[in-house]
Amino acid sequence: MKRTFLLIFYLLAGVILGALLANLCQGVPFLSWLAYSKSLGISPDNPFVLDLSVLQVSFSFAMRISAAQVVTIALALFAYTRTPLR
Repeated sequence: MKRTFLLIFYLLAGVILGALLANLCQGVPFLSWLAYSKSLGISPDNPFVLDLSVLQVSFSFAMRISAAQVVTIALALFAYTRTPLR
C-alpha cells in the first residue's frame, strides 16, 4: 500500500513540476523545446454526445502533455525505483 501511494506521489510531482518547467522555459530560446506540447483526447469544443431523447449526455476528455513533463515523469519513475521502503 505504501508503494502505491509513493508511486502516485512521484507521478503527480513529475506532472506538476513538468508543467511548471514547461511554462518557465517557454520564453528561453535554447530551452523552448521543453515547452512543446500535444493535446490528446476528445476536445471539449466538439464533445461526444449521447442523445436519448429524454436525456442528453456529452462526454469529453482532453489531456495536454509537454516534453518537460515526459522528462520529469521519467525522472520520477527513476527516483521511485531507487527509493528504499522499510
